Amino acid sequence: MKTTIFTLLMCCFLSFSNYSQTASDQVKVGDTFTIAKVKMDNYEHIKFPRKNFIIKRGGIATYQNIVNQKVEITSLEEKKDGKIEATIQLKNGKYFFKSHKYIKVNLDEALKEKELI
Repeated sequence: MKTTIFTLLMCCFLSFSNYSQTASDQVKVGDTFTIAKVKMDNYEHIKFPRKNFIIKRGGIATYQNIVNQKVEITSLEEKKDGKIEATIQLKNGKYFFKSHKYIKVNLDEALKEKELI
């Protein structure tokens, strides 16, 4: 009886582990996502430039214009530690904060924390 239950549990575990995939396995260049609203504008995995760099380049340093914007992945790069870093741009072709064309994103973490949906 114990061996039957153990075998059943092992089969279930192995079948679930075969179907689990990371977000980077499913995402490719050209996919579209939406930037979600984060509590207190604290985006940890989308690497937005600091406000002083935005202002120096003549941009507007507010996150209100970024929320719910469609973005497109333009390139994917795997880092030495195994994390996938994506470069994104706005789908409509405009600039982030009216100053930056491209932004880097830690893709797996941003999708997991729902910064990108």
